[in-house]
Amino acid sequence: MNAQHIVVLITSKDKKEAEKIARGLLEAKLIACANIIDGIQSLFWWQGKIDSSKEVLLVIKTKNILFKKVSTKVKFLHSYQTPEIIALPIVHGSKDYLGWINSSCL
Repeated sequence: MNAQHIVVLITSKDKKEAEKIARGLLEAKLIACANIIDGIQSLFWWQGKIDSSKEVLLVIKTKNILFKKVSTKVKFLHSYQTPEIIALPIVHGSKDYLGWINSSCL
């Protein structure tokens, strides 16, 4: 399956950084929308041990063909050495909403 639209998940250290990333992507017309979810607790492997951190989650909607550009821009704006940048396909969606994504992005 090759979805035309994707949801991209990105974690960041705080709301200020999440807004910086979201605005940078919006200004570059690489995404249609970014939701910022504050106050998540993440547990993960880092440097050989289990670590945890309070983080902020960005939920981004864009076109599949823009993923590489989104990823490059996020890496440039992000403070993490290895930021989470993962894409999930939008299998089904409102025709109007998906059309809005198309008209909002490059």
